[in-house]
Amino acid sequence: MSNPNGPYPGRQLFIGLTVDARPALVYLVTGRSPQSRERLAVAAGDSIRIDPIGQQEHVPLRFHYPSVKFDNDTGMAVVSNGIQTEAIFETYRLLLIAGTSPTGDYLEKILDGAGAEPDSLKTPRIAGVVTSIGDNKKPVFIIGIVTEGAPASAFEIELEPGTLVGISTYKGDLANPEAFHPASELPRLQPGGRTAKDLAEYLYDMSEATNQGEDIRVCTIGGVLSTDGHWTHHLINKHGPSS
Repeated sequence: MSNPNGPYPGRQLFIGLTVDARPALVYLVTGRSPQSRERLAVAAGDSIRIDPIGQQEHVPLRFHYPSVKFDNDTGMAVVSNGIQTEAIFETYRLLLIAGTSPTGDYLEKILDGAGAEPDSLKTPRIAGVVTSIGDNKKPVFIIGIVTEGAPASAFEIELEPGTLVGISTYKGDLANPEAFHPASELPRLQPGGRTAKDLAEYLYDMSEATNQGEDIRVCTIGGVLSTDGHWTHHLINKHGPSS
């Protein structure tokens, strides 16, 4: 099976449920140029960061940003492709603590405020929220995107166990990547895995592609909420240590 968003999804995320109904997420980073491949995922406390390989200047559109943030007190998690991760996390954590319904409206407002990335491709900002509602902590899944020249869109998703729903920055070929259109059908995966490692390996393996003879895959991050309420994670780095 190949990546549902084509050979160059850019940055891509999926959220959903494992086959044993555990909330889960997975995040993929790809890069066409040598510079964009010189990065890796690094665990830092309750976050997973995208950092440069070696000492490089601060470039928040490419690296130096938290891509995943977990809350082991509430079981919530946020995944996104940029500096908006922190704002989304704090907003939905406050909603959860206050007992306020975690709708997609809040995600749309944050993404509208951030706008598309100011690069040559006007790369969309994407995000996923894994949270819950009510005393029984029913899982809630929200995905959002903002593209250049259009308001942000957020989708609250109902899922069956074993299914993850995703979104990517691009949909198209390597030579002419196009922004993922919010009206497009969101891709669904059925990886059949139970662990963070299963999910990270599944998305990494299905995303194999080359540009000018070089593997475009940079890293994947898998996360699963365990039965004790804590998030486990697994990292695959093409150009650095995996764990």
